[in-house]
Amino acid sequence: MTDQSPITNYQNPETLIGLVSQYSPSGQERGAVEWLVARMKSLGYDDAFIDEAGNAVGVMGKGAKQVVFLGHIDTVPGEIPVRVDDGILYGRGSVDAKGPLACFADAVVQVGAKDGWQFVLIGAVEEERDSEGARFVAENYKPDFAIIGEPNQWDRIALGYKGSAWANVTVKRGQVHSASGEVTAAEAAVEIWLKIKMYVDSFNADKQKMFDKLLLTLREIESSSDDFQQRVQMKIGARLPVEISPEEWYGKLNEIADGEIVEPVGFAISAWGCEKNTPLVRAFLSGIRSQGGEPRFVYKTGTADLNIVAPVWKCPVVVYGPGDSALDHTPNEHINLDEYTKAVDVLSAALLKLTTQVRLQT
Repeated sequence: MTDQSPITNYQNPETLIGLVSQYSPSGQERGAVEWLVARMKSLGYDDAFIDEAGNAVGVMGKGAKQVVFLGHIDTVPGEIPVRVDDGILYGRGSVDAKGPLACFADAVVQVGAKDGWQFVLIGAVEEERDSEGARFVAENYKPDFAIIGEPNQWDRIALGYKGSAWANVTVKRGQVHSASGEVTAAEAAVEIWLKIKMYVDSFNADKQKMFDKLLLTLREIESSSDDFQQRVQMKIGARLPVEISPEEWYGKLNEIADGEIVEPVGFAISAWGCEKNTPLVRAFLSGIRSQGGEPRFVYKTGTADLNIVAPVWKCPVVVYGPGDSALDHTPNEHINLDEYTKAVDVLSAALLKLTTQVRLQT
């Protein structure tokens, strides 16, 4: 098989291997983006280009109903030599998330252009940092359906990702003699942390599912002092459930800190849960069963570009992609090529079902 003809044999997943071979940590995606654009052109996409944010974009079809496939082309740092060993592809991004992105690219080609439909595939940049690519996409498309690419195994559909919010809590106290008995900055910081943890434990007490819980992390404590002042800074992270918005979380931190400095860090992201009863979900259930699988739903404790685009688009959306997410970011990242093949066929079947179902209903 060569790049001059569309894929007809997914036992030779050239798109996946080629894409993984383009090392592309966040901020260094250009080579992989150019490769994917060239690949989509060679596979017969109607158009393929690099957008203003640096994302790779491929378009198939000209219909009024639009499906956006949003995967990310960047990876965490740490290059892993690309090799295939006994049906397993090793390489950075093979799971997170070039496996899902390549799966999208191949499935769209397998299905081809459908009357009344347009498929838009986007390989987004910067997902592992601040999701710059997805933020651009969110404001420039308004799809009827969206499929987000993340590894959740070929027979599972992800319907939710938690939100996240980071903050620095800083406590300052004047210098005093150690025999004074006055509370030090370190003691005050520990007291604040224990109050935060107490609130979180209380919130989680009646929650059975991890997706519904507030997950707290104390990532770092730094202390310093000079002749006149003590200073302690705590770096606190939270994985947020749907029930708590970033604004509510920061408000609770300020309440507990009671006048100490609470400084939000980076982009806070709200959690998102997808609707189950949609034509898109039903199409995926059918697609998984067509390959002999028993469909399962999963809700993840991390965040994804889903959290960025879904609140803006407000359309039916799912998260899908081959690969074991336990291998994300690891030095042993790899994907089973048979699983990849199944995922391509699942997605192809789901798209055929979706385009038939929705057209018959309208």
